[in-house]
Amino acid sequence: MDEYDVIIIGSGPAGLTAGIYAGRQGLKTLILEKAVTGGAALMVPNMENYPGFELIPGKQLIEYTKKQTLKYTQINELEEVQKIEIKDENEIIISSTKNKYKAKSVILCTGTTHRKLDIPGESEFLGRGVFYCAVCDGPLFVGKKIIVAGGGNTALQGALYLDSIGAYVAIAHRRDELRAETYLQEKLKERKIPVIWDTVLEEIKGDMLVKSVSMYNKKTSEKSVYDVDGVFIAAGEIPFNRLATDIGVKINKGGYIAANKSQRTNIPKIYAAGDITEGVNQWVVACAEGAVAALSAYEDLQK
Repeated sequence: MDEYDVIIIGSGPAGLTAGIYAGRQGLKTLILEKAVTGGAALMVPNMENYPGFELIPGKQLIEYTKKQTLKYTQINELEEVQKIEIKDENEIIISSTKNKYKAKSVILCTGTTHRKLDIPGESEFLGRGVFYCAVCDGPLFVGKKIIVAGGGNTALQGALYLDSIGAYVAIAHRRDELRAETYLQEKLKERKIPVIWDTVLEEIKGDMLVKSVSMYNKKTSEKSVYDVDGVFIAAGEIPFNRLATDIGVKINKGGYIAANKSQRTNIPKIYAAGDITEGVNQWVVACAEGAVAALSAYEDLQK
């Protein structure tokens, strides 16, 4: 069984940065990733607020970060962690789909997944007009009519990207104001992308492919049908917390890991960073938390 000082679970911005900082401290480090390096960060069409880059696609920034991380640590892709067992303060057993490892500490960077609307037609038309990642599947809808459900950063970023590649986009938002950053809202106005306020999607309809959505206005109680070729859902996130809850890591009411300013959890040698911890879901924040978690792990291992 291979032994490591630190095993990092997840390879988004937080996990990769943690790998850089742990490796630079001389810690034997391994990153385990259930899919491919980058996680949800790969879905960001364009970054305009990451220091040093006025404009950079999320995929490209991940490639740069991955290359740097590989100088200091190993990354195992397509290897999902199934179980964590804490033997004592200096021995943690990590069981994955491919192997078992010993670690002295673990940094959880497991991130979040898309929140579903749970409406009729959502699962039936998944991949046939219903999608959750604009940058992944948007090119299928050039010249077609799209509705984006949501009002946060992800929804607006997706709408702006879809508009930029030539789709006809509208946003349906359940409230009367958006939650996204002011900069994105200004971009939305510049592009003249319409917002359907106080409106929720009730049903997604079609035959082989999506043809329309049924909507409900919460203020007027009016119902309407909107003809579309596709629906992109950006209704928030659900934290991947199973590994944490299985070992007794404290979780807050929203399901996020409760970590302090040093990214320590209630369990010694278990740390958390990135979107799995509730806070500001920004790339630069995830990087900062990953760095802090790695330095905290190093400090505790030295003790």
